Amino acid sequence: MSTAQRVFVEAPARLHFGVLDLRGDLGRRFGGIGAAVPAPSLLLEARPAAELKAEGPDGARALEFARRFARYHDIDLRLHFCIHRAIPAHAGLGSGTQLALAVARASAELSGLPTEVTALARAVDRGRRSGVGTWTFAHGGFVLEGGRTPGGTGGVEGDDAGRVAPLLARMPLPAAWRCVVAVPRGKPGLTGDDEAAAFARLPPPGAREVERVAHLVLMQLLPALAEADLTGFGAALGEVQRITGGWFAPAQGGVFAPGETRDLVERLRDWGAVGVGQSSWGPAVYGIVADAAASQALAQRVRGVLGAGGAGGPVYEGSFSDTGARVWRGDNAVSG
Repeated sequence: MSTAQRVFVEAPARLHFGVLDLRGDLGRRFGGIGAAVPAPSLLLEARPAAELKAEGPDGARALEFARRFARYHDIDLRLHFCIHRAIPAHAGLGSGTQLALAVARASAELSGLPTEVTALARAVDRGRRSGVGTWTFAHGGFVLEGGRTPGGTGGVEGDDAGRVAPLLARMPLPAAWRCVVAVPRGKPGLTGDDEAAAFARLPPPGAREVERVAHLVLMQLLPALAEADLTGFGAALGEVQRITGGWFAPAQGGVFAPGETRDLVERLRDWGAVGVGQSSWGPAVYGIVADAAASQALAQRVRGVLGAGGAGGPVYEGSFSDTGARVWRGDNAVSG
């Protein structure tokens, strides 16, 4: 087999920092902010094969996404997918979207089909509510997306149903900033039909709270990011998390998911992290600090709480990812 027929896709996890609007009064609903982090990450390999198959962690999900891609394009897709490294599933880190887009990208590369990210998302039916994971896959960094036209039970309808929410802003995060991400063992975050049903049951938030979130994002969080003001960024992000967490409290049992997730949020704050919060439905939590030394020390304290060897859940620390997914061909060595 020619090495050019072997495609690798490496995709960073995404943190979802918050939803902008669950009311939809102005014609669009959801919207969101988030960022890409290099660890945990997905590493997927694809190569031509006699039949469609997948192996490795999340292999069954990868195979389903490949079948969706094949049905969408009406092609006989015969590829062998190997997942060398996976993002923890149902943890609030975007594992499904990153895997779906990685499968779609590798399939498109090997089938001579379009590789533009919104085309990939449509082919594997991702981005129906949030576009954050799609845009971090494409570009990395911090992203702000503009939501969808409302309809259905937490979904969309009409001409907008197949579109990814538009990217409104993409900004790099300062190279010095570091993020600690912890995934405590516990109740998985909501996904798929369960997530749609939860959105359908949530009462609409007050208009003033929605306005407050938009004001915080536009006039505090984004300017602080542009000026590398970690204190201002963290204060705005923490307030966004407090308000939007209240919107989801009826479905998740509090501003943050009860138990270890909520406890870790409080510990991260007490230990000096800023912009502390829960990613999506959790259980993943994050805290941002100013430099590598602070990040390493904070990660060590979190590991001490969760237990030696990651028994209580994995902990990751490092800078933010500013490049999105990386795609290459050939027989490059794969590390664990």
